[in-house]
Amino acid sequence: MANRSNSRVKRPPGSTNAWTAADEKQLTELRAKLLKNPPNRQATPAIAETITLEIAIGTNAPVGAHELRLIGTNGLSNPLRFYVGQYNEFTKPPVRAPNPDLDKLLERLGGKPQLPRYTARIRLPAVLNGQILPGGSDRYSFSARKGQRIVVAVAARQLIPYLADAVPGWFQAVLTLYDNAGRELACVDDFRFNPDPVLCFNVPKDGLYEIEVHDALYRGREDFVYRITIGEVPFLTGLFPLGCSAGQPTKVTLAGWNLAETNQTIEVNFPLPGIHELVVTNAGRVSNPMPFAVDTLPECIETEPNNSQATAQAIVAPVIVNGRINAPGDVDVFRFEPNDGAEIVVEVIARRLDSPLDSVLRVTDAAGNQIAANDDSDDKSFGLITHQADSYLHVRCPSGGPVYVHVCDAQRKGGPDYAYRLRVSPPRHDFALMIVPSSLSVRAGMNVPLTVYALRKDSFTNEITLVLSNAPDGFSLAGARIGPGQDNVRLTLKAPRLPTLEPVALSVVGVATIGGHNVVRHAVPADDFMQAFAYHHLVPANELCVMVLPNRRPRVMAGVQVLSTTPVKIPAGGTATVQISMPVPALANQFEFELDSPPDGIMLQSVEPFDRGIQLEIGADPARVKPGVKGNLIVNVTPGRLQQAGSEPATRPQAQRRVPIATFPAIPFEIVGQE
Repeated sequence: MANRSNSRVKRPPGSTNAWTAADEKQLTELRAKLLKNPPNRQATPAIAETITLEIAIGTNAPVGAHELRLIGTNGLSNPLRFYVGQYNEFTKPPVRAPNPDLDKLLERLGGKPQLPRYTARIRLPAVLNGQILPGGSDRYSFSARKGQRIVVAVAARQLIPYLADAVPGWFQAVLTLYDNAGRELACVDDFRFNPDPVLCFNVPKDGLYEIEVHDALYRGREDFVYRITIGEVPFLTGLFPLGCSAGQPTKVTLAGWNLAETNQTIEVNFPLPGIHELVVTNAGRVSNPMPFAVDTLPECIETEPNNSQATAQAIVAPVIVNGRINAPGDVDVFRFEPNDGAEIVVEVIARRLDSPLDSVLRVTDAAGNQIAANDDSDDKSFGLITHQADSYLHVRCPSGGPVYVHVCDAQRKGGPDYAYRLRVSPPRHDFALMIVPSSLSVRAGMNVPLTVYALRKDSFTNEITLVLSNAPDGFSLAGARIGPGQDNVRLTLKAPRLPTLEPVALSVVGVATIGGHNVVRHAVPADDFMQAFAYHHLVPANELCVMVLPNRRPRVMAGVQVLSTTPVKIPAGGTATVQISMPVPALANQFEFELDSPPDGIMLQSVEPFDRGIQLEIGADPARVKPGVKGNLIVNVTPGRLQQAGSEPATRPQAQRRVPIATFPAIPFEIVGQE
């Protein structure tokens, strides 16, 4: 940019360029944009609006994570995590992050430089709340005494687990500890496999210390938020065993910082199977929670030496072995006698219980020949784990002789914290369910689409029927069936005809027949998060909340029904007609209709009115969809005139957003062969 004085610029001799009023106007606009949105600040519409809330927290509020949703004129927001702490809270005031390049530019344009790096003095113990903006770093100084065991634990990804438009997909915090002379004492950017760092240190001498937090890549924006717990607080780093049998008293050995002497070993007794949270207290201060697994199978403890087939530990299936990879390079080997040709499942549960173990499983015969091996196996119910490091095998055992199971760490690491639970058992057919999204907004009497994922266990393939459990009158499901072998289904929820003043918490359960008995499983509410532009994760929520809003078109869209027999049989390479009733058929010409994310190869060919509503002609491309495919079709209604058969499609701007004003009940379908 040329130097400017009094709105005039010195030009080279013979130049015809001159500073004009248009140039001055453009520079003024540029200056305003730079002051409002610095060059390395991401202009993210999703976080462009701000609401300030005042929240009252009762003295009996449980310490830990809660969910916060907002109710607006257009419905209910997604949930955000809101934490209730037990220490003094310190909140950093809003401040712009330093940006030297922008400072120089602002000075040249007559602006003021940005504020310096943020610093503050705090008193321990405390919880620090702040935001990191581009290039920013925050420092907090505190006094400490020699011998104190200080824990600094960051919650950043824990607060907002995934950012769709950021790499690696979350705020990657870095912690650095300095002494009073500015010397670096320690620096961490994670805690084992967890991106949120934890720094624990013994204070070497009395004095003033400083902790700094920033993003690993010096990124930042309004949703790069953190909570840092700092002080002599109890913090669990590990426990053993990682689980127990339901209803059986079990002694658990704990590892961590600032634990009471009586809490080094505790006795637990959980009556119900599942994954529970285990916490301990010290002088009334509650530790961080650790996951603890409870099962119904018999359990045993791994015993050394068992590093080879010659010294393998004998076990009797079914069983869960609680073990450790005690040292780098350690391998644990177990021997059992299966029935000839029996199916057996061998599974490691470690990373899902916060163990750093990256397990590898091998199954061999008596001669050492490998039958099967596995490193990583996905479990979609643990959506916060980006490296699914637990191993799983489902094998048929050979005839004659024992079978050996080998467990080790993929990176040949080991130590007291590298604990695991090893299940060796026949297949236990079962399933879990997750329902997405966890917040729904729907007009009274209308339908809203949602997705239910079936997480099938040990090759379970049976059909699952979905049912609303104890729902208020007026709520109902359409297309509530997950077919044999299917992993998910899109269905619709219909709302009652009257709006609600508050969100309604709904519960959906799945019912399936396993071994001649009906098994019921609760569908866990969740949200589909995108990580770093590409990867999708199902993140559990506490509740499935539905807000029923007033209906602006009660006569037109409320009471819509599917008249055709379902499931609709669609021939591969042909079409099928679906009739939909509408309370005011003549008004159907005011709308357009389209399939919402249909299965590949299925398309809406045409829409025609008839005396009771509309007829949809659905086609199936035989090259892309084959007979036997089943599911539901979701039809959205958008503003616009119905296109007549044979007419040219209406043109609209490519960027125009088409917002559905209604959704029809889910239409079950099945692809069949041509007759």
